[in-house]
Amino acid sequence: MSDYDSPYVLAVDIGSSSVKAGLFDARARSVLGIETSIPHAQTVASDGTSEEDADQIRRATERAIDSVLQKAGDLTSGIIGVGFDCMASTVVGVDVSGNAITPVYTYADTRSAVDVDRLREELNGAVVNDRTGVMQHTSYLPGRIRWLRRTQPELSDRIDRYVDVSTFIFSKWFGRRDVKASYCIASWSGLLNRHDLTWDHGLLRRLGIGEENLPELEAWSNPERGLAHEFAKRWPALADLPFFLAVGDGAAVNVGTGCVDETKVALTVGTTGAMRVLSDAPVPDIPTGLWAYRLGSSRTLLGGSFSEGGNVVQWALDNFKLPPIDQLNSELEKLKPAHHGINVLPFLAGERATGWSTSATGVLEGVRISTTPIEILQAMLESVAYRFAMVADLLLPGVKSGYQMIASGGAIQNSPWWLQTMADVLGVPIGVSAEQQDTSRGTAVLALNALGVWDSLDKYPAEIADTYVPNLTITEIYLVARERQNELYSRLLG
Repeated sequence: MSDYDSPYVLAVDIGSSSVKAGLFDARARSVLGIETSIPHAQTVASDGTSEEDADQIRRATERAIDSVLQKAGDLTSGIIGVGFDCMASTVVGVDVSGNAITPVYTYADTRSAVDVDRLREELNGAVVNDRTGVMQHTSYLPGRIRWLRRTQPELSDRIDRYVDVSTFIFSKWFGRRDVKASYCIASWSGLLNRHDLTWDHGLLRRLGIGEENLPELEAWSNPERGLAHEFAKRWPALADLPFFLAVGDGAAVNVGTGCVDETKVALTVGTTGAMRVLSDAPVPDIPTGLWAYRLGSSRTLLGGSFSEGGNVVQWALDNFKLPPIDQLNSELEKLKPAHHGINVLPFLAGERATGWSTSATGVLEGVRISTTPIEILQAMLESVAYRFAMVADLLLPGVKSGYQMIASGGAIQNSPWWLQTMADVLGVPIGVSAEQQDTSRGTAVLALNALGVWDSLDKYPAEIADTYVPNLTITEIYLVARERQNELYSRLLG
């Protein structure tokens, strides 16, 4: 382990399909052989259900930490802090004892669509959007609270507080109900007033709840300390260390890929997708269709997110007779751009940016008897790129000239064809992050910065593995295809 520089931080990434944990050294390099990934899974159903038992996620997180500490051996004495990021837009209802009495509802649960539509009719959308940084949508907490009260009133009456899953986990580890949630995580609830960094009083009154029904708020860099006896005994090396409040996983990706100012734009495609800029402006204006989430008291993450990404690939693999995944890239490279005649709305898990429809579903138009499965996959992946281009059109006019686009996320990093297609659709070069664990690295960087080991978020810049340059002739072809997608959207969703 002599190749690494102490001190170390333990970084924990609570994702939607697994919990990853690892040690990072003073240069934010992952210590090889110590990384751990513990899978977990949501229950999903055709009615829009996307939920998971809160204690199941907590146990997966604890097992990940157990594994890292066991593998780290003597290195545990050099750990000086613990950083967290978490899948965003989660909520779980807890009772007066702090026990979960609802599942964890994820961003992908769309059962509150009717309640969101009613809220949109009641509220001044532009005013509330400016205050909270988000549009009303099934991803967020206001509609979820309304849905619970409408569909499960007896359960709703027993809920003492609504918390995100990371705050729930911390409450168990520290044995206290008063653990705080970060401004960052709170931003993803749709209930944070981004101007004064408090819960939005207007929305609370509308929902019939008070601040006492939500966690206290604090900057992510103000940690919790003092594990409860059970966990101090389980993790003695961490017993008195600072546990930094969780940030949203999207914010961590930006930091991990070096997209820490307005000259760099993060393009992430994992299970889902997002395009984000980290701005020094605390409360920037929000282009219609995008969101603004606070990272802390002085930075804002501005961008758009998508419910589609690698899940589109997985759906196609599960349902079509496609070549093995390791052959898909070479098969896709044989096809002409947008030559298939298929028009796609890729909303298999609903739509977020830019229209934030509560009723959108996936659409395939133009499929013929001659259409092949690989052409359908091509059309679906191109359609995801078109959605990214729509966000880029809104986001990038407000960004300093000379920006750099940096791609990350396993779904796109493992597909050279998709990377080239994304560059061709966007019409700009795309650099590919060389970091293997972008999200966890970002969490580690934030912890190192808060601990004073780094004096900035880019003391040791993230590396770029490759750059894809657009073919502007193909860009013109894709502009026509984008217009066809826009027309289909307007025709079906208005």
